[in-house]
Amino acid sequence: MARATLDVSAAPAAVRDFLAAAATAVDAELVRRLAVVGADPGRLREAMLYAATGGGKRLRPGVALATMQALRGGSLDAVLTDARGLCVAAAVEMLHAYTLVHDDLPAMDDDDERRGRPTVHIAFGEAIAILAGDGLLTLALTTLAELGVDAGRAIAVLGARSGHLQLLAGQAIDLSLDKTTMDFATLTDLHAKKTGALFAAAAELGAIAAGAASATVSDLGAYGMSIGIAFQHADDRDDQEFANHAAAATAAMTSECANAVTMLRKHAAAGSVVEQIATWIGAQA
Repeated sequence: MARATLDVSAAPAAVRDFLAAAATAVDAELVRRLAVVGADPGRLREAMLYAATGGGKRLRPGVALATMQALRGGSLDAVLTDARGLCVAAAVEMLHAYTLVHDDLPAMDDDDERRGRPTVHIAFGEAIAILAGDGLLTLALTTLAELGVDAGRAIAVLGARSGHLQLLAGQAIDLSLDKTTMDFATLTDLHAKKTGALFAAAAELGAIAAGAASATVSDLGAYGMSIGIAFQHADDRDDQEFANHAAAATAAMTSECANAVTMLRKHAAAGSVVEQIATWIGAQA
């Protein structure tokens, strides 16, 4: 059986405690936003809530919140009660949940179980699963409208990172190419689009929530892209996939996470939680 990638319980204490507290805060925010009130034809809203609150590390929203803290400062409690931070964190997690709902469908990966329970299409039917994924995607973008003057650039970031040139392109690569003959450059491109793009969006949205300038947002996007690629290489190893690229993947994890730290330190003091996240991921190489 494959081991869980990046076990948070084994992370450095600062990372472990931050991500645990962030997960609790984000889950509460998701429940607040997705709670079913009144009629729910087809159990659509119930399916959206089920999809968004099905467990997981909450690593992507954690990166968004840790990025905001690194750039703006403030205590953990201040970060986890900040309306702008919770807005972007919830948006990132809803977007991520949508991708998982659709990835699990019979037309995609055809999975019956995720995180120890039935996938959404098994629990609610394929049609409602498709609508639930669509609902989470659109709600993620709508949620970012709450950022006021920063809403436009936040929506643009999440829309681009999750769109046909990045995240969806990664899924298309995954579905269409022969993984047994995939070279390392193509594998890296797959990981950048399918996984790195959403980590990049998380860091960028955290920077936007902190009120950062465009150049800072761009550098934090590079940070997120690097840790996302490294994360996916670690996931490959734990799932025993792409063993022919294991040596190159190990080297890439180290270099990607070093690059992430370099990009972050242009804008944040050394030792922040978001830097420790990159160091933790790199240490898995």
